[in-house]
Amino acid sequence: MKTVELCNIKIGENEPLVLIAGPCVIESEKIVMLVAEKVKKITEKFKINYIFKSSYDKSNRSSVENYRGPGLKKGLEILAKVKKEFDVPVLSDVHCKTEIPYAAEVLDIIQIPAFLCMQTDIVVEAAKTKKVINLKKGQFMAPWDMRKVVLKALSVGNDKILLTERGSVFGYNNMIFDIRSIPIMQQIGFPVIVDVTHIVRIPGPTSKESSGGQPEYISLYSYSAIAAGANGLFIETHPQPQDALCDAASMLKLDYLENILEKVLKIYKIVKS
Repeated sequence: MKTVELCNIKIGENEPLVLIAGPCVIESEKIVMLVAEKVKKITEKFKINYIFKSSYDKSNRSSVENYRGPGLKKGLEILAKVKKEFDVPVLSDVHCKTEIPYAAEVLDIIQIPAFLCMQTDIVVEAAKTKKVINLKKGQFMAPWDMRKVVLKALSVGNDKILLTERGSVFGYNNMIFDIRSIPIMQQIGFPVIVDVTHIVRIPGPTSKESSGGQPEYISLYSYSAIAAGANGLFIETHPQPQDALCDAASMLKLDYLENILEKVLKIYKIVKS
């Protein structure tokens, strides 16, 4: 498995645990800075490598009326402030080719959303930046099919690749976590991160306004993923998830993060030993 390096962080086999975390979408600079500060303190305490994540735009909302974020310019300004103030790498997702040159000026990791992972042009354009690329596995794909997506990034000479598992559609309006996807995708040759907050989503609207989720399983999936050999976790977290403007039903309450990470780290150390 290739070790992916960015800033002072190494992600791969026998490397320290990595956490990608932050609120789903940038709601305000205040919330973003609060989350970044608290997660940075927790990860420093446990010596976990931290990458901040939040979206400047969520173009795949279930309703045209739902909040999408501050947009490219303002969002990147806020992410740049997080990067400078807390000295952490930052990640956000891109949704079209035209965003990528601007995003690459700020982001340390460019994320290809699960719904777009098979879109050749956007994967290739992101890979051309030579930034680390986080390829989220489409919930409609088998884990071994991510090899095809990886080959698209490799075609332009970028092998700084992370693969992220985020669950698989199981019939209508249900998601499952096939734990076998971790070693299967690692065999492609790159580190695998598990997005434990999107796995608990209930796809499709469960009400007129929003989709649902089962956040009570976030800790279970976190422990299971690390026990199965995942190289890191992806956790969307918010001070008050019930009031969040995006993914309110599936984000982890920020106050619960420390307890989960403490247990996760113990499991990680056992697995690596």
